[in-house]
Amino acid sequence: MNNFRNVYRNRYYQANVTAFGTIQLHQRNPLIVALWSVAFPGFGHFLVHKFMTGFALFFWEFYINQLTHLNTAMMYSFNGEIDQAKAVLDEKHIYLYIPVYLFAIWDSYRVAIDENKIHLLAKRENAKYTTFTINPFGNNFLDKKKPWIAFAWSMALPSLGQLYIHRLIGAFLLLIMTIIVILNSNLVEGIHYCLLGDFSKARDVVDAQWSLYFPSIYFYGIYDSYSNTVELVKLFNWEQADFLKKHHQSQNFVLHKGEKI
Repeated sequence: MNNFRNVYRNRYYQANVTAFGTIQLHQRNPLIVALWSVAFPGFGHFLVHKFMTGFALFFWEFYINQLTHLNTAMMYSFNGEIDQAKAVLDEKHIYLYIPVYLFAIWDSYRVAIDENKIHLLAKRENAKYTTFTINPFGNNFLDKKKPWIAFAWSMALPSLGQLYIHRLIGAFLLLIMTIIVILNSNLVEGIHYCLLGDFSKARDVVDAQWSLYFPSIYFYGIYDSYSNTVELVKLFNWEQADFLKKHHQSQNFVLHKGEKI
């Protein structure tokens, strides 16, 4: 059940509020979207709400990275140990990785450009869309959130910022992957030994193959929650202003250029 009935068929809509989250179109920098695909394939597609494609690319990246020991090879390369990197890297499967990786970058960039164009058309059409929904899975509605709160919770743990703004699909993925990565990388133990000043013990206990996933997941969680909170506030303000204008503003009201209210 929601508060929207599509009596007149419109060509484009700016947003859709569902029990699992709010899907909205807004202007994005295609280069930033592509760079998130560079950091981790799938993240760029999550930003443009292509969830099925994003899940496929994300789990493919995870699977093939584990199969080829790519993170471990990168760690050795960063330390200048090229021979060790060559020894640990599985050359048999690495060529399966490259085409999908490049496709993720290209496709997320292309989709971001197309969605920017559609957003401009949707904004001009100004069609009505769902602002409140409730069903057995839960409820969701447009309201004004604070971006800094989403930022802070995402810094505490990836996925909490997404839960704050009710992006359940993204929150579920980030939470599950964060738990898996932290448990398999022994990252908490490594941080514990670093705080005690025992850096050699920390280096021995942390698994490089697993731990190198964490920076991408961590910073993506912060960026995604903060940027989407900002855009949700804009969407709320736009819908509220449009509602008040249509239902409460006098038809004789005219605002001239340069006039102050």
